[in-house]
Amino acid sequence: MTEPTAAAALYARDSVIAGVEKLRFFPLAVTSGHGSTLVEAGGRELLDLSATWTATGLGHGHPAVVEAGSRALAAQPGAGALSAVHPDAVGLAEDLLALVPGSGDRRVYFGHAGTDANDVAIRCARAATGRSGVLAFQGSYHGGLGVAMRASGVHVAAGNVETDDRIRFVPYPDPYRQLPVADSLDAVRRELAAGDIACVIVEPILSDGGLVVPPDGFLAGLAAACSAAGVLLICDEVKVGLGRSGTLHAFSHDGITPDLVTFGKALGAGLPISAIVGPAAVLDGPPSSALLTTAGNPVCTAIGRAVLRTLQQDGLVQRAAVAGERLRRGLAQATGDLACVGDIRGRGLVIGVDLVANADTRERAAGLAARTVYRLWELGAVCYYVGGNVLEVTPPLVISDDEVDRAVDLLASAITDADAGLVDADAVREFAGW
Repeated sequence: MTEPTAAAALYARDSVIAGVEKLRFFPLAVTSGHGSTLVEAGGRELLDLSATWTATGLGHGHPAVVEAGSRALAAQPGAGALSAVHPDAVGLAEDLLALVPGSGDRRVYFGHAGTDANDVAIRCARAATGRSGVLAFQGSYHGGLGVAMRASGVHVAAGNVETDDRIRFVPYPDPYRQLPVADSLDAVRRELAAGDIACVIVEPILSDGGLVVPPDGFLAGLAAACSAAGVLLICDEVKVGLGRSGTLHAFSHDGITPDLVTFGKALGAGLPISAIVGPAAVLDGPPSSALLTTAGNPVCTAIGRAVLRTLQQDGLVQRAAVAGERLRRGLAQATGDLACVGDIRGRGLVIGVDLVANADTRERAAGLAARTVYRLWELGAVCYYVGGNVLEVTPPLVISDDEVDRAVDLLASAITDADAGLVDADAVREFAGW
């Protein structure tokens, strides 16, 4: 009998981890990483085109992250900011206030993930306004627990969470599938007119619902509608913020200033930290209503500060814009003859490849994305899909030009092979993905 490879042997041990927290697309079993490269058990190197759903935005093993984490661990002043003050928690809050536009007296909340940041933002908005209604968008994702999960359109549509009559959903504008901004904003205004909405929560780029880039003016129109109705606007930058879109904040593309902004994923370079920036009148109450013992801990906040410094000092925001344009242009050229590629869209290094069964009707290609990412893993790269049919390409911001060009070749080959039926359907069937 053939001995399993080191990666297969490691993956076989995965059964001890609870299924409720697994979202698997292929048997990826990694032991290390560097830059834009992941290393499987046994030594095979893979080009990382996901950055762990954007969480490792600076890539793997970045020196600034290693230094900050090591320094904090060497003389750790406690385990959080719950009942004590320490320099990196206060410093990171000051850094965020300096980088996030806004006026007046503001505060910063620290948590562990985008889920708790969005959950707390919604609960604080309800408390501050005295209203209970929440308006979110179909296909949205704001978290995997609590109120944030119930405000996530993908979870509600999948039946993963009980519906909440106080949380309502409206369409997100989609240029490729001809869902106009005007229709979306009209639906928003109708809901706001009811007078019970505390907040609107929105992703500046709809991520898990299919990586939809809204037309120019959508966020500006949404902000204006919220302002006119006296409703708080929460912008969820957890997945596409902090430089990924080619601007430091994805919402700045439309020149708006949200009432509250939530961060996560890339802020911790792969370690658990989240944040909200917003008005003191919203985030100061109710007192002690969002307690997490290790939130704002010295290690994660030190790394958060290093991430923000590195983004600015190393020009990674501008790099994302340049590398993203090279990647989109290369993909368009390499897949131009493939009828199954309906659209390639994105900003900076958040790119979606929309796979279709019919280019004229724009019908989504069932199963093709699952086969494509599996084949891509076989060829030597990591990428996942969202919305059922859209490849989500979000490599680390440190990706080199050579790696961008290699990504283009690998993605084009994987799509071609999957579309030609060259992928083992039985092997793919084990991995449900979304």
